[in-house]
Amino acid sequence: MRLVNTPPAPVTTHQQLPTLVAERIRMAILGGDYEPGVWLRQQQLADDLGVSQMPVREALKKLALEGLVEYIPYKGARVLAFSLEDVEDLYAQRIFLETRAARLAAEQITASELVELGRLHQEMANHQAVEQITQYRQFNRRFHVLIYAASRRQYLIRTLNQLWAAFPTMLWGNFAQTAAATLPNRDATDQEEHEAIVIALTAHDGSAAEWAMHNHLSSVAADLLTMLRNSQRVRSEQ
Repeated sequence: MRLVNTPPAPVTTHQQLPTLVAERIRMAILGGDYEPGVWLRQQQLADDLGVSQMPVREALKKLALEGLVEYIPYKGARVLAFSLEDVEDLYAQRIFLETRAARLAAEQITASELVELGRLHQEMANHQAVEQITQYRQFNRRFHVLIYAASRRQYLIRTLNQLWAAFPTMLWGNFAQTAAATLPNRDATDQEEHEAIVIALTAHDGSAAEWAMHNHLSSVAADLLTMLRNSQRVRSEQ
């Protein structure tokens, strides 16, 4: 697939160019222009972006470190495709890190951040329709990012930023069942679980915030994995 309607990356310095190229390719991956498992050919990317192969090669190495791309020996680079085990591991990491962040955020979160958190919670409630799934996921992402950023723990924030670089857009896009729809019967549950998180943070109750975040992420993970395993079983029986 080509990067259509994409102007050449602006040429500044040799040091900056790989970063600019990486950003263009990253946006294309997260935006769904490249499907999971698609091979990223250096010459094609270089032609599309109007650069040489060298900055493309460096950009792909950077994206591999971020977990968006994987290198296959003697074959090249391709967009990462998630397995069920990957999903399980991703959520295990999120549960461990985001529950800690929620506890810490309860101690540090400001009044203005709580106002914004409440606004994002309401926006999610206002964007429940299937055709609004993209907006809903954007608000959901900002909701979670605001919470772990409020922890004020820089290493924790950097680690979670890296996890969220591929989530949720890439993860949901990996599976047909979640590419353009929410998980079955989760809309109301998500709202209740998000509300519990907001209430705990508003009360500056670290234990309650930790529990509410753990309950939410564990519930989503269980529902997602159950659906994917059932789908996998149905396909194997056909």
